[in-house]
Amino acid sequence: MVKFNNVKKQYKDFCLDCSIEIPKGQITGIIGRNGAGKTTAFKAMLGLIKIDGGTIELFGKDVQKLTAQDRQRIGVVLADSGFCGYLTIKDYAPMLAAMYSDFSKEKFVSECERMELPINKKIKDFSTGMKHKLLILTALSHNADLLVLDEPTAGLDVIVRDEILEMLQDYMKTEERSIIISSHISSDLEGICDDIYMIDNGKIVMHEDTDEILGSYGLIKVTRNQFEKLDKTYVLKSFEADFGYNCITNQKQFYLENYPDIVIENGSLDLMMRMFLQK
Repeated sequence: MVKFNNVKKQYKDFCLDCSIEIPKGQITGIIGRNGAGKTTAFKAMLGLIKIDGGTIELFGKDVQKLTAQDRQRIGVVLADSGFCGYLTIKDYAPMLAAMYSDFSKEKFVSECERMELPINKKIKDFSTGMKHKLLILTALSHNADLLVLDEPTAGLDVIVRDEILEMLQDYMKTEERSIIISSHISSDLEGICDDIYMIDNGKIVMHEDTDEILGSYGLIKVTRNQFEKLDKTYVLKSFEADFGYNCITNQKQFYLENYPDIVIENGSLDLMMRMFLQK
């Protein structure tokens, strides 16, 4: 569905240099610090910025060679996406109908009503959560095969986030669709993503299946004395703490079986961020 092959984009003080692949039928998450390169990668994927090296393919084509019909297969929500605040959903629907050949005005309005969005209210008067729901519904409105979502749940309360994640899960019930999504909220990605890429300073520093992260990785908490006696064969990284040491492992079960007296926390995306990004 999407393939980055040694893609490079050079700015004055930043360089994106990465390879990423998103197959059909999969949700892929992108995590990293602010400024790590997530949005740059998304804009390069959409052809919004010109790359300096490598290739990007969507639907088996170079992104620069996509036709207007190809681009209708993409639904997009970028961090700086927005609407004309003086329009209403009733005004907005005919515009979408003119833009997308596979758009159903009746279905779109029905979905907006189901998500409790007021049809005749100006969008500038919507709450932040309502605007985000409208962005997602717009991306879903024309039966796209690929969704590109940059921080779609940022700044939202847990109820609205759950509603948006439910929409994405419903979208994936149709086979051979794909989503690439970034988020600062690790629990959102843990719940829906098949795999995770971590990007730091423009480079991919980790790629792992989500099930592997949650099932095999763990955080070992030991005293200094326990640390000295610990078999460190499967310790990937350790950090000194007030009480002793925190150790990250990708073989949690080994330590559970051989060290029943030590504390081991389950793996998480937050743990992976600490492992790869903490200096």
